[in-house]
Amino acid sequence: MTANRPTPVDGGGGKADLSGSAPGPLRAAPGRTSRLCTLLAATAHAHPERVAFVDPPHKALWSGRAAITWTYGAAAEIVARLANGLRGWRLPPASRVGIAMAGSSESFLAYLAVEAAGHIPCLLPLSLDEDALVTAVQAASIAAVLTQSRFGPLAPAERLCRVAVRYFGLRYLAAFGPDVPDGVINLDGMALDQAGGPFAPGPGGLISFAAGDPAQPIHRSGDALLAAIAVHLVTARVVPGDRILSLLPATDLRGLVTGLGSALVAGAALETLPVFESGSFAAALGRPVSTRLVAPAALERNLATCRLPETLVSIQLVHRAPSALGAHRLAPADPARSVIDVVAFDETALLTGARMGSDVALTLANPERGPLFSTLMALRRDPDGFLAFRGRACQAGPLQRGSPEAEVTAEWLPSRFQASTEAGRATAILRR
Repeated sequence: MTANRPTPVDGGGGKADLSGSAPGPLRAAPGRTSRLCTLLAATAHAHPERVAFVDPPHKALWSGRAAITWTYGAAAEIVARLANGLRGWRLPPASRVGIAMAGSSESFLAYLAVEAAGHIPCLLPLSLDEDALVTAVQAASIAAVLTQSRFGPLAPAERLCRVAVRYFGLRYLAAFGPDVPDGVINLDGMALDQAGGPFAPGPGGLISFAAGDPAQPIHRSGDALLAAIAVHLVTARVVPGDRILSLLPATDLRGLVTGLGSALVAGAALETLPVFESGSFAAALGRPVSTRLVAPAALERNLATCRLPETLVSIQLVHRAPSALGAHRLAPADPARSVIDVVAFDETALLTGARMGSDVALTLANPERGPLFSTLMALRRDPDGFLAFRGRACQAGPLQRGSPEAEVTAEWLPSRFQASTEAGRATAILRR
């Protein structure tokens, strides 16, 4: 491993300024693709000044890096530069590359750069300890990891150096941030030293872990990921110029679909708060821009007691099964603001429904009455209450070392989840 100089991409905060550069992916409009990186390039080609990613103002306190607002044009250029650097590593095409970062702009740039280099991103939660990381990189046969040097009191790059000593299959480590350890490639330096260029062909898709278990890697193809995003956006209705304000980490399917995936498909902006702090949240929520909040369902009680701004056009409450579906504390009293529930069934499927419309509690109790698209995703509830899924958006399965592709099948995929119902509504989702 070699280390580049630890120079930040943007030393002063504000918008990233790449004036004078020759952005490779912007030279021609990209064609149809099943990869998120090409969606980024498409919007960058048409609307280079549109805001793509926004960091929280207090980012420097927990990462040592300045907060940056990235336009689509600047983000596409840095993704191209990072991808060019990654292609210089001795990795075969479609290698599995881990992303172990907090949900700030660097994590999105890293994810997209891995795709643009022709590899498959693998989501590694920062919450995993050293032993769990060793299990994860072995189970998924991860050949390289992109991370950061600091995250509050944690030192992710140093932890992964110890993982690399224990697992020799991990050949490359690279990190953003100050004080990158010796032997770890500096991604800030790579972004400055490399030239941009066209994106390499690649399979798209991602690898994540069932129920956060590092021993259970799950593969989802690029087509299946885009199908899951499309099904979600039928209800979420994010449009160009919107801002998604997400409180979820992009370390699993639910965080990726509701955040980065929705933003890039819609051509919207994505702002995240990897470290939640009430003052920063209030300031972010109060900005005068059309906002779609994505929050853990556990925060519903708190949000119900808050005075919410008129610019907040929707609230997505994200559940992870098993989960109780109790009484609604947030009701769509204002027709201009929708309240949406999103339920994640491990890494298999996301069920999205708007209250006072396609309510997930009603859909789970009576799937045949639901608004699901049968070609992309269909849901069935068997007489014993167990749920089964079918369709492109649900095509994910255990990672196979030889061939990661999950076959598209017209058969119903049974799950371990069971819906408990009362008076025609689901009251809870249980795991059996």
